[in-house]
Amino acid sequence: MKVKAYAKINLALDVLKKRDDGYHDVSMIMQTISLCDVLDINPIYEEGKTTTRTNCDEIPDMEKNIAHKAALAFFEKTNLKYSADIFIKKNIPHSAGLAGGSADAAAVLLTLNDIFKTKLSKDELCKIGSTLGADVPFCILKGTFLAEGIGDILTPLPSFKDHSLLIIKPPFDVSTPEVYKNLKLTKSTVHPPIEDIIDALTKDDYKFIFENSSNVLESVTAKKHKDIEKIKSELKDFGASLALMSGSGPSVFGIFKNDKKIIEAYNHFKNIYSDTFITKTICNV
Repeated sequence: MKVKAYAKINLALDVLKKRDDGYHDVSMIMQTISLCDVLDINPIYEEGKTTTRTNCDEIPDMEKNIAHKAALAFFEKTNLKYSADIFIKKNIPHSAGLAGGSADAAAVLLTLNDIFKTKLSKDELCKIGSTLGADVPFCILKGTFLAEGIGDILTPLPSFKDHSLLIIKPPFDVSTPEVYKNLKLTKSTVHPPIEDIIDALTKDDYKFIFENSSNVLESVTAKKHKDIEKIKSELKDFGASLALMSGSGPSVFGIFKNDKKIIEAYNHFKNIYSDTFITKTICNV
């Protein structure tokens, strides 16, 4: 069975505090986009035969792959004595702040639930997903959501679909744990007005969203990697209404209202960064 695993961006990302358990409390607006991996998942009616392969040499070995872990967690939860053969065609850049691995894991859980007719609810799948990664529950639900806690408390928001995006991933990877480790929250930290942005979403006040959205983690990643600010600045020069880093980076996205301008920007960035994509925000997938 072939299925799509959709990436995400953060329309706004705030970090509130570091918790006693070492994690951070966040408040962020997450949005599904049409950029996706394609998975081919097939049942194996024997126990202990699960295999996971990809077309990308840079993806972790099978046992470390979050999609592989998702399959094993599914069979453990359901007590099924079966396995799965999984092949992942990667289109989403890895270690990019786009939840590519989490999207793959979510697709595995949803598809195995369908193939084996186990009838687990979305809530039950999200509980399995939360043991694999903080973004997996969102990637199961998909759409426009407020994510709180460590990113696992999800509240649906008015749809932000059909906005055209240009995504650029610079040629280096970023470790999310390292970014949070180096984050310094001070009185001078600029926090995005999450509640006001949510209110703007309910009113379709995109002008407010574009003028006020920000990502607290840029203070770490963009400080270390100068490409981030350069890409953001050039996206604005090409006419992007909003230019922002997604997640812990290093991917940067620009939201465009004009098709001609987004194509001009794509042609410019594609000559510099091979991982450059035109995509759009989506819901109800």
